[in-house]
Amino acid sequence: MAFRVATWNVNSIRQRLDHLKSFVDTHQPDVLCLQETKVRDEEFPKDDMHAMGFETVLFHGQKSYNGVAVLVRKSVQAEERLVWCDKDDRRHLAVTLENGLTVHNFYVPSGGGVPDAEANDKFAHKLQFLDEMAQWVAQPEQKAGKLLLVGDMNVAPFENDVWNHKRLQKQIGHTPGECERLVRLHTEGDLIDVGRHFVPEDQTLFSWWGYRYKLSVEKDYGWRLDHILASQSLEGNLRSFKAVKDTRLWEKPSDHIPLVVELDL
Repeated sequence: MAFRVATWNVNSIRQRLDHLKSFVDTHQPDVLCLQETKVRDEEFPKDDMHAMGFETVLFHGQKSYNGVAVLVRKSVQAEERLVWCDKDDRRHLAVTLENGLTVHNFYVPSGGGVPDAEANDKFAHKLQFLDEMAQWVAQPEQKAGKLLLVGDMNVAPFENDVWNHKRLQKQIGHTPGECERLVRLHTEGDLIDVGRHFVPEDQTLFSWWGYRYKLSVEKDYGWRLDHILASQSLEGNLRSFKAVKDTRLWEKPSDHIPLVVELDL
């Protein structure tokens, strides 16, 4: 039976309610993971999410910054919120579904503007966060499960994950140290990079186009900052993958687009 899981950095959920509804109506995800919701829990628009057909609406947010949410069509067996780097800045939320699949929703720190961990605390936080993720996913109980790790990882690890590899290697999001850490996360967890499972590494694959340059989408100056990673045990269940680029062309869009994986479960 086809089962769809989607991830999307919406860059303020209250500003994108119409966009969310349009996406949900068209793609009908069974699980929708959101990042950068930018809303306190008491102000989360849960009634709107229920109206879109989600029975379970979970969120972990704060005012104006960060925040994650997981929306599920049916009930869930368990939920979990982990704190990373001893800093509860609302970057993780996980659910275990009735079919045994556990979905971890991440919003990895962006890292600020200077790729120097000694001079930039935000970059140091990002590197530590990625290190902790790799250590966590290497634990036997994680490797033994049926996991999907999804979300805005804020790293484009491979050459064709950015529009100009040579030019961007010194920019945060594509520096060698960040790329190595995200690949180590794949390796330590024995995880499948679902995007690259369906789209070969010699082809471009993007999920983010910045706001600063108005022609970034038209000229395809993109980055692959958003990811779906799957346990090896799910390889035979992977059916399709889609990067939904048309959402970036909508009025007042998020700078990120949704990714959708369909599994036979």
